[in-house]
Amino acid sequence: MSAAESRPNPTPETILPAGTMAPDFTLNATPDQTLSLSELRGRPVILAFYPADWSPVCGDQMALYNEVLPAFKEAGATLLGISVDSVWCHQAFAQDRHLRFNLLADFEPKGEVARRYGAYDAQHGMTRRALFVVDKDGVIAWSYLSPTAVNPGADGILDALDKLQAQSSGKAG
Repeated sequence: MSAAESRPNPTPETILPAGTMAPDFTLNATPDQTLSLSELRGRPVILAFYPADWSPVCGDQMALYNEVLPAFKEAGATLLGISVDSVWCHQAFAQDRHLRFNLLADFEPKGEVARRYGAYDAQHGMTRRALFVVDKDGVIAWSYLSPTAVNPGADGILDALDKLQAQSSGKAG
């Protein structure tokens, strides 16, 4: 069975579930630098897809993650914010909000990465508010789709990271 056959195809109502190999991608982190998911293999990665820079809920969500960043790093995890905004928009937003993690531009082709994760809202042309915790081997350990108008907080991410740490230390969890 090929990787494509083993990966469920997300529908507009679903996102990729736990147990699925996370699709690799390469996106711009700055105007002249890219980041690939595969570069982060060997450590957990948090993918925070969000609708748009400068929107109230997204601003609050990214500010919260910025404050919780030490706990994410303590768990050995890297946080990546992803939306269809341009790299220039991300740069201004991150600078204005003093964000200390990468925002990746899924700009062109618009939403290509979000589509592969089931996190693209084609009707509105934006990324859905979806969270993924990817384990050190590149497998989705946890995923969550939040209503667009609701900040999903960080509790689910922290719980998923705790479970990964328990598994890696051989504890039942």
